[in-house]
Amino acid sequence: MITLPGGQFWMGSKAETGYREESPRHRVQIAPVAIGKYPVTQAQWRIMAQWDKVGRELNPEPAHFRGDDHPVENITWLDAVEFCVRLSLKTGKLYRLPTEAEWEYACRAGTETPFFWGEHLSPDHANYRPVAADEQNPWRERTTPVTSFAPNAFGLHDCHGNVWEWCSDQWHSSYQAAPQTGRIWDEQLRQSYSTLRLKWLHTPPQGDRVLRGGSWYSNATLCRSAARYHFHPYNQYTDFIGMRLACGDMA
Repeated sequence: MITLPGGQFWMGSKAETGYREESPRHRVQIAPVAIGKYPVTQAQWRIMAQWDKVGRELNPEPAHFRGDDHPVENITWLDAVEFCVRLSLKTGKLYRLPTEAEWEYACRAGTETPFFWGEHLSPDHANYRPVAADEQNPWRERTTPVTSFAPNAFGLHDCHGNVWEWCSDQWHSSYQAAPQTGRIWDEQLRQSYSTLRLKWLHTPPQGDRVLRGGSWYSNATLCRSAARYHFHPYNQYTDFIGMRLACGDMA
C-alpha cells in the first residue's frame, strides 16, 4: 500500500475530448488514502481464499492466466468485497475497494493528460491491445506481472491496462450531481461502511458497479485515466477484471 496525500484534481474529460459518461468535468477534493501499489495478485488472493468465509466462498484459483505475480481476474464485485472484508477482520483496519474518484486521483498522480505520462499510449508503457499490432507494437493477449511497467508519480503500477479494476461506486451514466469529494457515490453502501464497519454487507447492492483502468483486451482509448466502464456485481468469467485495494475510512 502507498499512502497518497490529499488534494484537488479535475475528474473526467472535457466534452470535446472524452465520452459523454466522463462529463461534466468537475473539481474534486480527495482526503489522504492508502492505495495498493498494484492490483491484487494471484498469490495474495490464494492466501485470502483460505481464510474463514464471511459472506461467500472464494475460489483460490479463479484466474484464467496463471502466475503468482499476475493480477487475479475472473472475480465478481462481490468476491472483491469479500476479499476486503476478510482482510479487514484479520488486520483490524478498514480495507475496501477505492471509490471512483479516489481511483482516478490515484491514476492521474497530478496529471491532466489522457495517461499519466502524456498524450499517447505504447506497449512500452502498458499492457493493452494496440490498434495496429505488430512486432514493434505487440498485443500480448494475456495479463502480465504487476510490476512489468514503470509506475506513476505516486508509485502505482498498472493504472493503465492489464486488468479492469472494480471500484466501490454504483454506476452513473454521467457526473451530473456527482460528489465533490472522494466519497462513494452510493448512499446505501456508504452507510453500510460507516455503521457496519468491518461486517459483511448483507443487503445485495443495487445496479452495476464501476470499473476503471482498461485491460490487456482494451484499446488505448479505454485505458485513459478518465475512461469508465461498468458490469453487474455478480458478473463473472471475465479474464480481464481484477481489483486494487484501498485502506482507510470511507469519506
